[in-house]
Amino acid sequence: GQWDWMNDPEVHSTTWEWDMVCASPHWKHSHNYIHHKYTNVLDMDHDVGYKTLRVTRDDPWQPKLLLQPLTNVVLAALFEWGIGLHDLDLKDVISGAKPKEIARPQLKLFARKVGKQIVKDYVLFPTLSGPNFTHTLTANLTANLIRNLWAYVVIFCGHFPDGAEKFTADILENETQGQWYLRQMLGTANFDAGPAMAFLSGNLCYQIEHHLYPDLPSNRYADIAERVRALCDKYDLPYTTGSLAVQYFQTLRTINKLALPDQLLRATADDAPETASEKRFAGMPRTTGLKTAIRQLRARRRRR
Repeated sequence: GQWDWMNDPEVHSTTWEWDMVCASPHWKHSHNYIHHKYTNVLDMDHDVGYKTLRVTRDDPWQPKLLLQPLTNVVLAALFEWGIGLHDLDLKDVISGAKPKEIARPQLKLFARKVGKQIVKDYVLFPTLSGPNFTHTLTANLTANLIRNLWAYVVIFCGHFPDGAEKFTADILENETQGQWYLRQMLGTANFDAGPAMAFLSGNLCYQIEHHLYPDLPSNRYADIAERVRALCDKYDLPYTTGSLAVQYFQTLRTINKLALPDQLLRATADDAPETASEKRFAGMPRTTGLKTAIRQLRARRRRR
């Protein structure tokens, strides 16, 4: 929806369909609405671990999470399928918790989209290449794998490195617009990129700006980033960023570490590196919620 203001039917969110298995209406609900409204709120924002990974200690440990390092690799390789299934809530469909009148149209739309993608990538294009059928099939499989891995890295580096805070649902009680903006700032992270890397990542190296202004065209994030960072410096707000390698290493460390039960981890939830964003409020007790963070920020400002 970033380009809807242009009223160009070729790039309008009501007519656009992209080259992956996720149906655009499902993305617009799971991402544009759920993820951006409930950013990093456990059990509300399903992007927190993508329903398969434990990325915060507020999420209780289960024995099946011992396989999390392997699950993470599979999710990365099949990331477009993870996104495509994201809004379907298959567990609720199977259990009957999701009404059939809602689930059935969603499943049909997803099946149609998957069918078109599979036929195009793995039947039509290879067939059109004649004797190069196998080469084209292999090339399309490789291209989709690379795209999945790259999208996974870019998105995970914007949400799960050190400094990208996670929240519990009580934070939403009476949340003001200002508190919503602060939650976007505390819950997301950037990675350092020049113009070429920004282009290759769809400008999602500016994940903070993307969450503060989700309907802003992505090619303007770089311009806005300078003003956002200056405002953060002025009011002692965290602006979490780092190299792509560092951000992903921190994300991977958190995923692998939280596969273990808490009693096997040395650091506590108060001093673990994945909660480092709260340590930016030096000399203050650990933040347990967004409201506390706001009070601490105001107190620190007054003491100046």
